[in-house]
Amino acid sequence: LPRPTQIFQTIVDNFDTLMGHTWVTAYEMVLGYLLAIGIAVPLAVAITSYRRFDKFITPILLFFQTVPKIAIAPVFLVWLGFGPASKILLAFLISFFPIVIDTAIGLRSVSPEMIDLARSMGATKLQIFMRFRMPTALPYFFGGLKVAATLAVVGAVVGEFVGSDEGLGYLLLIAGANLDSPLLFAAIVALTALGLILFYVIEVLEHYLIPWHVSRRA
Repeated sequence: LPRPTQIFQTIVDNFDTLMGHTWVTAYEMVLGYLLAIGIAVPLAVAITSYRRFDKFITPILLFFQTVPKIAIAPVFLVWLGFGPASKILLAFLISFFPIVIDTAIGLRSVSPEMIDLARSMGATKLQIFMRFRMPTALPYFFGGLKVAATLAVVGAVVGEFVGSDEGLGYLLLIAGANLDSPLLFAAIVALTALGLILFYVIEVLEHYLIPWHVSRRA
């Protein structure tokens, strides 16, 4: 193992190279993550709103979740090439499932008595969703976002391992092939920093959007 001073010196000496590869991985990771949010949330709303759709789509989601992403990464490479599209798709697939499941659980967690009371007072479906279902689902939604934030990094790096000429995953492969352990650990530090930054961005959003929740008050 390289000494911490060696790793720090490698980061300083190769800062421009590390930053260039970090921006590539961050771009793939964030786009895949945002795509997962944009598709998972409406899908969770549809799953909790229509029972037939739930019975139809849930087995399909489980099937795609159980397929090892590392096994289908080469397929995406063949279809989409060596560009960022295949890495974005892998980041999306890996981070999608926790968001849709946690959001759906949150939307279903509203007390039936509360829904009945709202209906008895003349509340519309939209009002019930905005005033009751969505606030109840937000803590679960942010929990799914936090899990997915760390997984999105994994998805982007797996795609770069399979086939890429840029990004931190590519840099890890090059450093490993050259037995350059200080550079290897420097790339790992950059990857860790990416995951932590995305995680704490979600943490800050959660703090300001649901300050009333017991987890925030504590």
